[in-house]
Amino acid sequence: MRLLPILALSSTLLAAGPALAGSGVTITSYGHSALLISGGGTSVLVNPFKAVACAAGLAEPRVSATLVLASSRLLDEGAPVARGKMLVDPGSYKVGGLSIEGISGPHDRVGGRRFGQSTLWRWKQGGLDIAHLGGTAARLSPSDKVMLGRPDVLIIGVGGGAKVYTGAEAAEVVRELQPRRVIPVQYVSGKTPTDCDQTSVQPFLDAMAGTPVQRRGNRISLPGKLDGGPVIEVMR
Repeated sequence: MRLLPILALSSTLLAAGPALAGSGVTITSYGHSALLISGGGTSVLVNPFKAVACAAGLAEPRVSATLVLASSRLLDEGAPVARGKMLVDPGSYKVGGLSIEGISGPHDRVGGRRFGQSTLWRWKQGGLDIAHLGGTAARLSPSDKVMLGRPDVLIIGVGGGAKVYTGAEAAEVVRELQPRRVIPVQYVSGKTPTDCDQTSVQPFLDAMAGTPVQRRGNRISLPGKLDGGPVIEVMR
């Protein structure tokens, strides 16, 4: 008789697993290209930064996360300021119930000869396929496109400069991957800091003319299933 409540609890937990996996995500922006993505019972912080160069004047994301994904070890996109297991190098990983793929690619437009290699990231969280291209200016290779597939959520740098896509380049990547939601990062809001070669988000929006744009605050919630798209989510 005592087994019945235990069996019922086990059945409830098994049923809740898939629901939790497809429960969607909440995304919090810390500026530059740092986002905290929470959902599916875990949290992922992308590109924590030191407040230098184009990130000067921003509050550093000194937060805790299950996993930290960085495009590189450059201080404006891979600074060790947060708590959590940090991944920088390409490869296949399993952390906190997530399967993560890191894809190597040139950081710049000259085959990595100036800024070395960066890592493009793809994983599934809260039922959504997420791709993180926050630190590259290189065109995607055919194999990159296969590995990235069609993301539900694409995080992509758009501010231009030596190691970030220009607005026009980022728009071309969006057209190639056809994500359902696009979160532009790595652009300047307000006055351009000293030693920063990036511009605002507007050139990207101009290059994506005709695409729906939603201007958000620093936090958005997305359901575990997205239809249509692309829709651009501009976060503060």
